[in-house]
Amino acid sequence: MEPQPTHPRLDADVEAFRTEVREFVASQLTADARGIGTLDGAEYDAFRGRIRSELAARGWLAPSWPKEYGGAGLSAAELVVLVEELTGAGIPFGSDNDSFGISMLGNTMLQWSEPALLERFLPRILAGEYVFAQGFSEPGAGSDLASLALRAELDGDRWVLNGQKLWSSGAHVANWMFVLARTDREAAPHRGISMLLVPLDQPGVEIRPIRNLTGETDFNEVFFDNATTEAELVIGPVNQGWSVAMTLLGFERGETALHAPIRFRNELSRLADLIRDRGLVGDPGIRRAFAWCHVQVEQLRCHGRRIAAQLIQGDEPGPGAAPFKLLWSEYHRVVTELALDVLGVEGLAPSGRPSPNWYHTDDPGAPNSSASWSSVYLNSRAGTIYAGSSQVQRNIIGEMVLGLPKEPRR
Repeated sequence: MEPQPTHPRLDADVEAFRTEVREFVASQLTADARGIGTLDGAEYDAFRGRIRSELAARGWLAPSWPKEYGGAGLSAAELVVLVEELTGAGIPFGSDNDSFGISMLGNTMLQWSEPALLERFLPRILAGEYVFAQGFSEPGAGSDLASLALRAELDGDRWVLNGQKLWSSGAHVANWMFVLARTDREAAPHRGISMLLVPLDQPGVEIRPIRNLTGETDFNEVFFDNATTEAELVIGPVNQGWSVAMTLLGFERGETALHAPIRFRNELSRLADLIRDRGLVGDPGIRRAFAWCHVQVEQLRCHGRRIAAQLIQGDEPGPGAAPFKLLWSEYHRVVTELALDVLGVEGLAPSGRPSPNWYHTDDPGAPNSSASWSSVYLNSRAGTIYAGSSQVQRNIIGEMVLGLPKEPRR
């Protein structure tokens, strides 16, 4: 099974851009290194750092940003092409934290922030000087984000923050965080919230990594004890952070819909190879489960095409991205379970290279190891929770897509 293109029909100019991107990909991948999956350790880090610099020099690290802020000013159609070609070849889009600083925060700032703030932050994000993490969830405000309790009080020219954030991915390697904080404790839950930019390298911030099922420490809890940030470092108006956050989450889910179908097709091809290697092609249960997975990936591909078409037409996915998030996270839980069934007892004592990715088994060129499937199997459980739990996505679909009445409050 080969990955299929996920783009709608594009005009000649955009297809010419595809040729340019393919030439770039060919220049980066030698015959001995067909993708980042062939690299380990220091080679992996060096390749990723070099690719980040190459993309930044072309404006492709933040392809849709205006050129004056270091982007390429690409159209939505060109963005679709760029994502397709780089993802299909296993070329990474910068560092893990770039998804927070560029895809989520940067795009949101371009809609909500004044030029002075954009000029200060966007170039430094692209340069890698400002590395961001996300500060949304709290111990009592995960799926119910409006219940957040971290306080930010204005004291002269500074905000003073007190409280805690939880499950902050990459906070241990970040030096900034965009934080949802309660700036008006008398307002209704969805009001009185502001999105602040907070430096993490200060005495009032403590970051504690959390070890997860895979043994890694990607998640963190972050404590704010009279931490401060400048009064003007607010994204959007004060007390309108809920609307800003919804914009940011729309970018997160929308961009995922562009590259995830390609990665899941690649991953399903790897699973087919694993089934053949284990001599299970004729097993009726395995065949039935694999056929189900194939149907789900085709649905994901159709969702990706729909969202790509929306972007090309200049529309934001909005609540319409919720079905995609629900589908891919629930699908990935099942497909990784199937992989463990195929591995059998080998899955109990995995060996080889673990996947460096959270939600697909590995990049092109990587060996089809039991460790890569096992690590992604464990991470797949988190996929039904982060970026909005499956229960939250179902509520969004019911209320905002299908127009059903809200659930009654108990």
